[in-house]
Amino acid sequence: MKQVIKNVTIVNEGEQLIKDLWIENDIIKFIVEPNEMDHQHADALFDGTGKYLLPGLIDDQVHFREPGLTHKGDISTESAAAAAGGVTSYMEMPNTSPSAVTHELLQAKFDRAEEVSTVNYNFFMGATPENVKILAEINPNEICGVKIFMGSSTGNLLVNKKDALELIFSEVKTLIATHCEDDEIIKFNLNQLQATNTELTAAHHPIIRNEEACYASSSMAVELAKKHDARLHILHISTAKELELFDNDLPLSEKRITAEACIHHLWFTDEDYATKGNYIKWNPAVKGVFDRMAIREAVKDGRIDVIATDHAPHTTEEKEQEFLKAPSGGPLVQHSLLALLDLVNQGIFDIETVVKKTSHAVAEMFQIDRRGFIREGYYADLVLVDLNETTQVTKESLLYKCKWSPFEGHTFHSRVLSTWCNGQLVYHNGLLTGIKAGNPLRFCRS
Repeated sequence: MKQVIKNVTIVNEGEQLIKDLWIENDIIKFIVEPNEMDHQHADALFDGTGKYLLPGLIDDQVHFREPGLTHKGDISTESAAAAAGGVTSYMEMPNTSPSAVTHELLQAKFDRAEEVSTVNYNFFMGATPENVKILAEINPNEICGVKIFMGSSTGNLLVNKKDALELIFSEVKTLIATHCEDDEIIKFNLNQLQATNTELTAAHHPIIRNEEACYASSSMAVELAKKHDARLHILHISTAKELELFDNDLPLSEKRITAEACIHHLWFTDEDYATKGNYIKWNPAVKGVFDRMAIREAVKDGRIDVIATDHAPHTTEEKEQEFLKAPSGGPLVQHSLLALLDLVNQGIFDIETVVKKTSHAVAEMFQIDRRGFIREGYYADLVLVDLNETTQVTKESLLYKCKWSPFEGHTFHSRVLSTWCNGQLVYHNGLLTGIKAGNPLRFCRS
């Protein structure tokens, strides 16, 4: 099938150029000057005049809850929401039930995604103190990486003893992604607050899971990575102090230690707990205005390499429990691009930076095969947006299984018009097409 998106402003590799883009089957076949080729040869024609075409977002951290936690979300529902938000690829985390800590359990996820995923997929394998041999045997061209919960997890996925971490960092030869919070510091902070008989609310979350807890764990991860020359990627940076651990003096392709920022840490601050409560309770916690400002600046100057969501749905019933019982996490993939485009509208980022941090840099960092850029010969993973048409977030518009969003009531200044995954139109004019176009991400690693 041949499709043409004509007269569209393509945002790619630091430039904005008005072009016609031809898709043939699953590949970007031609990028040419407007009207350079006869559109009569196309099977489908889309007018992009005044619109912007971006590479589909690649989200390197989501929790789609399947298997075992599907009352919160599943691969089918959450990948569909991702498509509606312009996310065309995702990497899913191992803390499901059972946890993805063996090749067989991981393969079951791939098999399920092949059946039901609207967009492209890959899965992290979880690290435990017992599965180091399995982790060392991973094929780095098939699996995105290994996830270590150095804090904020339970059961066999929590790895916070230094001897176990030393073994994993020394043996694993593919990318290691870490959740970094020090559980002992968190427990101490919680006990201190409870000793005062204070009624705890979500506003105490950044006090319990504070800067010290984040930095202690992140700095240990960096120390271990440098000692063993491991390829380390630290997820969801939430504090200004942690930014001391990263640099911008090397090109991304040469970095051995990289960092991610998430939408909620770029958008919310501790002032928002007063109105949002548990609905913005994440681990690591949303912190102060100074931290948000520092993270935004680090995105711009290259100390933070990529932007993701940490999409992690829970039911409203779970979220509306008292603070200590309410789980951490929230759904974000349907509006991550729109939130970033609002920050563009506010002058905080430019649109080229958004494209770089959500597509180009993710593809380069994970060495993904032919995705993340708008180039001839690359897979046609694309999102068409209108920067002048608004999107109101209502409960009725949500595609998440959990049916809530921390953005409910907000009106974004732009709109996702169409999303293509592998050349197939999966979302168009406010509706899912029902096509399950996802393929497994493949990696070009030596």
